[in-house]
Parts: sequence; structure tokens; C-alpha cells
Amino acid sequence: MRKNRVWIIGMMLFFVFIFPTHYFTKEKNLQELIDETPSNGMLLLQDKTYEGNVVISKPITIKGSGKTHIKGDGTGNVILIKEPGHGVRLENLKISHGSLSRNSLEEYSAVKVLSDRNVLKDLTISDSFHGIYLSGSHDNNISRVHVTGVGEGEIGGQGNGIQLIRSHRNQLSDSDIKNSRDGIYFYYANDNVTEGVDVSHTRYGLHYMYSDNNRFYNNNFHLNTGGAAIMQSKGIELIGNEFSYHQGTRAFGLMIQASNENKIEDNRFFYNQRGIYFDLSQHNDILHNDFHQNQIGVELWTSSSDQIFSLNRFYNNTIPVITVGGQSNNEWSMDQKGNEWGSSIPLLDLNRDQIGDIPVRYESSLAKLIEDQELVYLFLQSPAILIYEKINQFLHKQEIVFEDPYPLVGNQQTSMGMVWVLLLPLILFFSIYVQRRKARS
Repeated sequence: MRKNRVWIIGMMLFFVFIFPTHYFTKEKNLQELIDETPSNGMLLLQDKTYEGNVVISKPITIKGSGKTHIKGDGTGNVILIKEPGHGVRLENLKISHGSLSRNSLEEYSAVKVLSDRNVLKDLTISDSFHGIYLSGSHDNNISRVHVTGVGEGEIGGQGNGIQLIRSHRNQLSDSDIKNSRDGIYFYYANDNVTEGVDVSHTRYGLHYMYSDNNRFYNNNFHLNTGGAAIMQSKGIELIGNEFSYHQGTRAFGLMIQASNENKIEDNRFFYNQRGIYFDLSQHNDILHNDFHQNQIGVELWTSSSDQIFSLNRFYNNTIPVITVGGQSNNEWSMDQKGNEWGSSIPLLDLNRDQIGDIPVRYESSLAKLIEDQELVYLFLQSPAILIYEKINQFLHKQEIVFEDPYPLVGNQQTSMGMVWVLLLPLILFFSIYVQRRKARS
């Protein structure tokens, strides 16, 4: 009997040593792995799918391995970073399946951030209401992030690609966003920098309210209903961006509404219904921009005044500039440098100083028509509009849209035909004068 017990105990010890203990233990889930990772430690994830929803409340690095996928259960945030979890780093992860529910007071996201100084890099996000949501979150760095929204159903059922609410001094760079409600949404968010972001197939590529002193460099907004809508803000820099292919009666490349003292420089506007649309805005500087093949290059409502336009290039737009609601007080040159108006407004430059010898005065009768009926936007290229303009020109019913005192010649070459048209009356006058002098003598 004693020998049997010894034999049984021996066999049990044999199996314990032969078969490691992890064969008998349950595999740890992602939340347990996070909880076991020490502060300032690194958690390396395998090429497999991990279950969300997880909460991070300490500074750690979570790094994927190429095919690492964190998939939520569809009921909340896939990843929530909250205090005291400052300095979290997420890298090389696919994140999906956050809640799409609108029945909660909370707006869910693939990644929601409630703390500061975090780094989100090389993330691919899909199938969530918002992609990344910063709320009261400052000094974060978001780069090389790819967000694809739901892109189906009513606008209210879709979230935003990257959303900043009361979040300051954040860096967004080298990312792309598509098929969301709005690409990037700012609300009371100041001193942020957005650079190298591509946004397409959204309502507004950039939806921006009550946010000051933000900078946007070298971003691309295209194929949205509206490129960027800047509202109730000031001190913004928009430099080197591209706004293109925004079509429809209400479409625009850039809208500046109730926003003042902004700098719009070295941007490209092409194939938009309107390149820039101004409403209730003052003291904005519009410098060195290209307006090419838009229906309307710049649309100014009377409520907008004291803008400065200088060194801009207007080429092949159906209408270069229109003012709606009456004349507005804006400047069309700075330091004796006006704007280029393309071949549709030929210039004479006899002294070859690259500035037209006479001011450009542009008149149109369309403003009142557009003010009364916005469907006119759909027919700007119709022959009927051209006839309407010609009739009003003949009847002297056109209004002054702008006067550029120092128009730039640019690539235009003063044609000899233009020179002869201007010189012929002088030659005829001089000939008649000489003949009369001879007759008297």
C-alpha cells in the first residue's frame, strides 16, 4: 500500500515537470497584460487579434508586430487612455469595432484620450463612431494614422476622423482620413499644428469652431462637400494646403465665417464651386494663393471687409471674384503689389515692370441674381449667364466687384495687338492735329 502511494506521487511529480504549467492556465487577455506591465514599461503584442475594450491609466508603451489587431466588442471605446496615464505610447496597431451607438451621453471612439503627452503612431482605425477623440488632452503627438469611417447612412450616424475638444498644443501629421462625418473637428482647441494630413469623402474635411492660433501646413482636402469650414476663430495660419474638387451649390474649398485676423498663404484652390467663401469676417490676409478652374475664385459677402488680397494668381476661373449683398471694403493690393488675373483680363505693361499700366476694374451683374436665387450657381457656365452679363453691361447695370490698382502681369505677354488698340487713337489724334496745323498755315 505504501509502495502504491509512493508510485502515485512519483507519477504526479513526473507529469508536472514534463508538462509546463502554462498548458493548464488560461491565456491572459489584453487588459490583464496591460495591468501587469509596469509603469514606463513596454508591452509587445503578437500578430493576432486581441479583445478590447481596454483601459490604460499608467504610462506604458504598447507596440504591435505588423498584424496586431485590437478589436472592440462594439459597446464602448476600444482603447481608453485616462489619468494618471500620461505619456502612453501606442504604435503599429490595427484598432476596430468601437460602439456606433448614439443612445449614450458618451461619444465612443476607437481611441479616446483623456490625458496628456501621449504618442499615437502607425495606427489603422476603422468601424468606430469617432476614430481618435482627444478630450481635455494636451501636448499629444499623432502621426501616420489611417482612419476610415463608416461612410454610410445619415450624417448624424457617423462620427469624425480625429476630434479635439478643449485640447491644446497637439501635433497631427502625415495621416489620412476618409468616409467620416467630418475629417478633423476642432472645438475650443488652441495652439495645435496639423501638417501633411489628407482628408477626402467627408462632409467637411476640417470643421473648426471657437479655436484660436492653430496652424495648418501642407494638408490636402479633396472630394468633400466642403474642404475646410473655419468659424468663430482668429489667429489661424493656413499655409501650403490644397483644396480641390468640392462641387455642389453649397460647396467650397475654404469657408471663413465670423473669423478674423487669419493668414491664408501659398495655398492651391482648384475645381471648387467656390475657392474661398467669406462671410462676417474681417482683417484676413490672402497672399500668394493659386485659384485655378473654380466656378468662383473668391466669394465675398458684404458683411466681410478689410481683407487684403495680394500676389494671388487667378487663372481660368468661370468668375474670378464676386461680392454678394453690395460692395465690401477690401484691399486688392499690398505694397503696390496686386494680383495676377490671367489671360481673360489682358494687361498692358509698356515699361516692363511686371505691373499693369492701368488698374484692373472688374464689373458684374450676377451678385443680385445669386443673392435672390442660389440655383444660379449650377448655371455659371451656361451661355444664358454670359448673355445676361452682356445685356447688363450694355445697359450699364453692372456693379463694381473689385479694383486692383497694381495688377501683376505674371506670365502674360503684352500682345502687339493690345498695344496697337491702345496706340491707334493716339496716332489718329496726332495725325488730325498735324493736318489741322498745316491747313491753318
